[in-house]
Amino acid sequence: MAVRPIRTLPDPVLQQRAKRVSSIDGSVQRLIDDMLETMPYAGGVGLAAPQIGVSLRVITLQVPDEEPMVMINPEVVKRSGEREVSEGCLSVPGYVGEIKRSESVTVKGQDRHGKSIRFKATGLTAQALEHELDHLNGVLYLDHLESREDLHRIEPPAPEEEGD
Repeated sequence: MAVRPIRTLPDPVLQQRAKRVSSIDGSVQRLIDDMLETMPYAGGVGLAAPQIGVSLRVITLQVPDEEPMVMINPEVVKRSGEREVSEGCLSVPGYVGEIKRSESVTVKGQDRHGKSIRFKATGLTAQALEHELDHLNGVLYLDHLESREDLHRIEPPAPEEEGD
């Protein structure tokens, strides 16, 4: 396993539609392991393979208090409701934006062993799923902004002084 660098705008891989995984082989397993290691290291709750430069339809999620999740070739089969959320992205550091996301989503795909899975999510997990699936389609949360005024620069937290 290895922590891989996160690609940031304007890297073109972030704006391309990722390819379906046709065979879950050793290289895909290594990719998943690297994503699971990179995601918390980078401070994210989700990661899509294009964010580490691999144009394949693979995502990982780990929202607080839940087990890590891996989905290969995921697709949304149902959405319901709508809510406004403040969203950021590891590939667009230093900014958050106010966008609309579904209240709940149902996603189907495969787990890392090729078994078909179906998952219904609400709240932060639904938001993270939509966000990561957008990445697989070359879409960033910036593309959902209604206006530039909905984008805000955030300052990184100040480093704690020694001795505190």
